[in-house]
Amino acid sequence: MHINFLLYTWYHSLAKCIYEHVSEETITITTYFYFCYFPIYINMAESFVFDIANSLLGKLASYAYEEVSRVYGVYKDLQEIKDTLLIVNGLLLDAECKKDQKQGLREWMRQIKNICSDAEDVFDGFEFQHKRKQVAEASNSTRAKVRHFFSSSNSLVFRPMMARQIKEIRERLDKVAADGTKFGLAKIDIGTEFVLQRRELTHSHVDVSSVIGRENDREEIIKLLRQPHGRGDGDGDRSLCVIPIVGIGGLGKTTLAKLVFNDKRMDEVFQLKMWACISHLDDFDIKLIIIKIINAASASIFTPASAALSFTLAHKENINNLDIEQLQSRLRHELSGKKFLLVLDDIWNDDRAKWIELIDLIKVGATGSHIIVTTRSNSIASMTGTLPSYVLKGLSQDDCLSLFVKWAFKEDEVIKYPDLVEIGKEIVKKCAGIPLAVKTLGSSLFSKYDLNKWIFVRDSEIWNIEQRRDDILPALKLSYDQMPSYLRQCFVYFSLYPKDYTFFRNDITRLWVALRLVQSRNGSEQLMDIAREYIDELNSRSFLQDFKILGYFGTFKVHDLIHDLARYVAKNECVALDSLTKNIPECVRHLSVVEYNSIDTALFPKSRNLRTILFPIKGKGLDKRTLLDTWISRYKYLRYLDLRYSSFETLPNSFSKLKHLRFLDLSYNIKITRLSHSICKLHNLQVLKLTGCVELETLPQWLGGLISLRELFITTKQSIMPLTLFAKLNNLQVLVFYKCDNMKFLFNDTQQLTSIETLIVESCGSLESLPLFIFPKLQTLVVSECQMVNLSLCNEIPIQKLMMNHLYIARFTGFLTIPSWIEGVVDTLETLQISGLPDLMTLPECLTTMTRLKRLWISGCPKLASLPRDFHHLTTLKHLYIYDCPELYLKCQPESGEYWSIIARMTTTSIEILQRVGVTKSSTLKVKYNIL
Repeated sequence: MHINFLLYTWYHSLAKCIYEHVSEETITITTYFYFCYFPIYINMAESFVFDIANSLLGKLASYAYEEVSRVYGVYKDLQEIKDTLLIVNGLLLDAECKKDQKQGLREWMRQIKNICSDAEDVFDGFEFQHKRKQVAEASNSTRAKVRHFFSSSNSLVFRPMMARQIKEIRERLDKVAADGTKFGLAKIDIGTEFVLQRRELTHSHVDVSSVIGRENDREEIIKLLRQPHGRGDGDGDRSLCVIPIVGIGGLGKTTLAKLVFNDKRMDEVFQLKMWACISHLDDFDIKLIIIKIINAASASIFTPASAALSFTLAHKENINNLDIEQLQSRLRHELSGKKFLLVLDDIWNDDRAKWIELIDLIKVGATGSHIIVTTRSNSIASMTGTLPSYVLKGLSQDDCLSLFVKWAFKEDEVIKYPDLVEIGKEIVKKCAGIPLAVKTLGSSLFSKYDLNKWIFVRDSEIWNIEQRRDDILPALKLSYDQMPSYLRQCFVYFSLYPKDYTFFRNDITRLWVALRLVQSRNGSEQLMDIAREYIDELNSRSFLQDFKILGYFGTFKVHDLIHDLARYVAKNECVALDSLTKNIPECVRHLSVVEYNSIDTALFPKSRNLRTILFPIKGKGLDKRTLLDTWISRYKYLRYLDLRYSSFETLPNSFSKLKHLRFLDLSYNIKITRLSHSICKLHNLQVLKLTGCVELETLPQWLGGLISLRELFITTKQSIMPLTLFAKLNNLQVLVFYKCDNMKFLFNDTQQLTSIETLIVESCGSLESLPLFIFPKLQTLVVSECQMVNLSLCNEIPIQKLMMNHLYIARFTGFLTIPSWIEGVVDTLETLQISGLPDLMTLPECLTTMTRLKRLWISGCPKLASLPRDFHHLTTLKHLYIYDCPELYLKCQPESGEYWSIIARMTTTSIEILQRVGVTKSSTLKVKYNIL
């Protein structure tokens, strides 16, 4: 305690000194907190409670909550809760910084988290009752209306109960708000971009001998800097090139920039070299950046370090009080006519207008001047770069081991401990090529020769190993802290999945939507579309890897260290159950089973807090009906229930108790023969997946009770799908039929389903017709392995225009050409995938008139030997993928191929030509072109 107090006093004094005396920099409140309160060793932190409270604020402001509150006359109470929560939210920002210094603050924050969760349960319950009332009123059954009148859902009965629950929530919030002031917390109103830490300022010096494995990267960047100047800033000016270096935190972007900056060859190329770290400038303050560049330019003139430092400090005092007009004049004077190299290290801000403003001020140098930008964000790299981003990769295993040995052993000691080196080889594997992770683990073992300590590090998650401020976990957490609140909320759920898991984009986004982590910004946007934008943003911030998107579909993985970060942040909020799990905390809200043999009934918490139960491992599900009964009776607040690959013949009638449930996955339950009608009482259910339930006789008659249903996946033995089953599902957007072997006709009526946007029909071998006119708003169509369907007749009754964005046609024999109705989508189609069509001989000529086509995927078409004329007219095409089409493969070869001249003229950024050699795909010969 005494040591912590001394550390706190020392940090506080340092911060005060910096805050009062470093006048040339604006010290933000976040920087002040960082210096004051960030401990030398970081501890396991609670979930960022501010994000949870902020998320509830968004939900309380949603149309659904406001509508229900007005109907039941409690709108004023709802607003009062929002006002109090806003106050509490402001106090939470201060509490996050002081929780290690003030006893009782952690408990106070835990109470707020519980209140927010309870409030969400209360309001979700009200929303459910409102939907239940709507279903009863829409029913033609007098019995149903009478039953509703005498039930607790009757507003005369329900309103007083609702008022009592709201009053309890409001009183609990008022109390914690009052308690917050007792702790001396200050209300901080700086919006959702508040962060707890900042990276320290960087400098340009580097000890080259300490850097391992970046020689090739250095040479590649230097090659770019020395090549003839061909491209400018993107606006017609060829005097300035910008090279972005992008990658995950801890990868060594700054180190690489230093290696290039200090290379003696750069002194021969550039008259002026400048280094400016701007990571701490949240708002990309142009004035402060100009001051930094002027100071760097002035310091670059002097060789002796002392003279440069003396001049720079004096110069700072002279220019600090200049206004922006005087500063820009001084800047242009310093740079004008000189060929310069400027490094802008660690850019976080993505305000393009400010970036252009800065570039306009500094593009006065001589032709050949360059800027190197380092950033963790792909979108910032794209915004700043005039050349393609240099995407920094991880180190090789050999380089990682060399670096690890350098940090773990004293010089010449490594030969004494061959056993430790062998364990070290296993330790560096978990670092996945990230130099900072290697350094972190190596440093933690420096001069420790106890075999057990090395084994502990090898077998532990990185987030369980003590970390200093400059180690890998704080470096990665900085990226997490920089994310907006809505992304931080979503990010933690990666911890529910095992490492090296292949995520399907639509699966993780469904989880986020089910947990109401996604809010429409204007009330009209589709939640899944917003969630997919979240995925794109996480990828842009270098959190994802192996990111592959093909229109509606997409997959990715999460780096092992990012997975560790997610587990670190989630703590007890999310638990992945495996064979090492000895107990599950009562406060857990989201649970996954990543090792099937680890299921132990006694482990599951008795509290009713659980919101998510997930089985992410293929082929492993629940086979204990008694455990399912326990879950249903105990966890009444479940939002997401994944029962894939389970073994039940029927489902319990008690399912209707799960009134908060939004996602139910029963896929690949090969024993289930019928569904309980109680499922149709789940009025909040948004996604129902019955994929691969091959013994399911029929769908429930009262399916229309699922008034919130957005996605329905069906496998059934029915031969005809009555349209009346779907007529009342006004919110249904995604409809999937898979292995409906007996189904000959999709629907027995010509009535249109105007809400359907995505239709997937796969492996329905008896299906004869696919009437697209029933789906006038169809945007995505997937038809695969339905041999009896004549796709040429899919649009028998003409409609004015097809609105399709994504079209996938796969695994058809006897398919000679693409249906002519594709001409109706030339103005809208963005994705076209054609695969597994062994008899396809030609592509439609209208393909070259598709004005929005971005992705074209052709695979498994061995007889396809030609591309349409004017193929290079596809100016919007970004990705072209051709696989296992031997004729096209030969004709697309560089220089020698018939179509090479066409491909070379295309503006497509990525072209992949792959051809199978031998039998297996693993022996594929791959040729990849990047046309820029």
